[in-house]
Amino acid sequence: MRRALNHLKKSDPVLRGIIERVGAFRMEFGEPVFHSLAEAIVYQQLNGKAAVTIFKRFATLTGEPVTPEGIAKLTAEQMRSAGLSKQKSSYLRDMAERAVRGDLDFTRLPEMSDEEVIKHLTQVKGVGVWTAHMFLMFTLKRQNVLPTGDLGIQIAIKKHYNKRKLPKPAQMEKIAKPWEPYRSVACWYLWRSLDIKTM
Repeated sequence: MRRALNHLKKSDPVLRGIIERVGAFRMEFGEPVFHSLAEAIVYQQLNGKAAVTIFKRFATLTGEPVTPEGIAKLTAEQMRSAGLSKQKSSYLRDMAERAVRGDLDFTRLPEMSDEEVIKHLTQVKGVGVWTAHMFLMFTLKRQNVLPTGDLGIQIAIKKHYNKRKLPKPAQMEKIAKPWEPYRSVACWYLWRSLDIKTM
């Protein structure tokens, strides 16, 4: 990790300031398994606390870890009682069915390129590029992901790089060029920078 931090500090003075203020890198990783993607789907468009509560209720019903079989045995009513919308329930069922058929195979993901992982995961209804990016970063531990669709990253870039409005993907790619091959690490610091009140 020292190599990544040294590279980022040297290549971008703005990021150097953020790294010094935020401190040690403490990204938490999940296992690249079915359970993690189910969690990512539940977390979409929810704030932290609500997402945690709903996912806990859901996992209690399916049994932990969440499996395709666990989802298959739930009724629509049970899924609703956990706090899941009709739409999210349908995404989770679609994902479970694909896993059972073998269309969705988590054992193959570690060998795939980032692009292949995105293509493989986005076949699931409700899994878009943003969710696939989060999976690459937080479960497959890929170090060079730039989630251009993430609002937090857009806000942090606008704030720290003096942009008048939220940056477009092409602009983000340009700013992030010097961060390669550690764009995921840089993004973690940008997210953390928004939590720190002294900025």
